[in-house]
Amino acid sequence: MDEESPKNVLGEPLELCSLTPRTGFTRTGACETGPEDIGSHTVCTQVTDEFLAFSRARGNDLSTPAPQFGFPGLKPGDRWCLCAARWREAYDAGQAPRVVLTATHARALEVIPLETLKAYSLDLS
Repeated sequence: MDEESPKNVLGEPLELCSLTPRTGFTRTGACETGPEDIGSHTVCTQVTDEFLAFSRARGNDLSTPAPQFGFPGLKPGDRWCLCAARWREAYDAGQAPRVVLTATHARALEVIPLETLKAYSLDLS
């Protein structure tokens, strides 16, 4: 089994996305992934009002707290690991939030080209 640390889209070690709120498929704060992460929660984003409304309209309400799952609800400016396909869907609709390349897992590149992610990067602005 490969014990190598996860890489980001730039080929460097994956950095934390957010500990407040605690994000990631495994809630480690990083956009780590594995075989059980069917949704590929690999894109570290900084959510906006527009994106939260878009996601809610698509049936994924990320702004309403769900204490039974330890989920505080997101507000604009929070960083969150999004499913790569959901980010791509938001991008196609002109509603994609900015991304943190250093905290976005390399697996996101299976769904989103690096140049597209770079165009929405908080790291490069």
